[in-house]
Amino acid sequence: MTFDGNSERGERSPAGGGAGVRILVVEDEQHLASGLKLNFELEGYAVELARDAREAARHLVRPEAYGAIVLDIMLPDIDGFELCRRIRESGDYTPVLMLTARSDPSDRVRGLEAGADDYMVKPFDLQELIARVRSMLRRRKWEKDEAREAPSDIVSFGRAKVDLASHRAYVGSTQLDLTKLEVDLIRYFFANSGRTLDREELLEKVWKLRGYKNTRTVDNFIARLRRYFEDDPTQPSYFVSVRGVGYRFVPDREG
Repeated sequence: MTFDGNSERGERSPAGGGAGVRILVVEDEQHLASGLKLNFELEGYAVELARDAREAARHLVRPEAYGAIVLDIMLPDIDGFELCRRIRESGDYTPVLMLTARSDPSDRVRGLEAGADDYMVKPFDLQELIARVRSMLRRRKWEKDEAREAPSDIVSFGRAKVDLASHRAYVGSTQLDLTKLEVDLIRYFFANSGRTLDREELLEKVWKLRGYKNTRTVDNFIARLRRYFEDDPTQPSYFVSVRGVGYRFVPDREG
């Protein structure tokens, strides 16, 4: 069913399985927020509501107190982009699904760059939203399981060490706090070391954007990684340009 704030109750998914996982819904439209709360609770989730960023901040005093956050972009104090950015800067990597009435792909990119994990446009299908939250929770569990199984989730190149689990990087004595998207990009480069990756592949595999034409998004992120990790960003040794195609990650310096 399509859910736009005028419906309070959806059909219960046969999957269910919330098992008391806590979800924070940050939404100033009371009718929509109440409807989301009811339907998530029907799935077994424990739901708390916040009407604006200030109220959300009170709920988020303890990092990762929730399994997931459903975050509206249009809030009465600061927008959801800024709130998501502040959540990530605080070291909280709880999965975030953004909601918006705007369908411009550039807004989706902006949301992902702020640290969101997923993005849906109003009006949305209620069961799809619940399924996407469930998928975020599964991915988060897999990440935690992998972190427990591996003694270390650190990758190194040159003077840099990147802790993929904590989203921190160390270049010599300098510590950097990375966004989720920066970590995902580094992870994908490492998994494909030495292979030339075109911008369209990076947008699809890292940003989850199929058919998105604004490849400057990728270029901007590569420029950021070069500023972080290259001795001379104008003469990169690790994040190497391949003219007319894309980029290649070289963990050992070329030449």
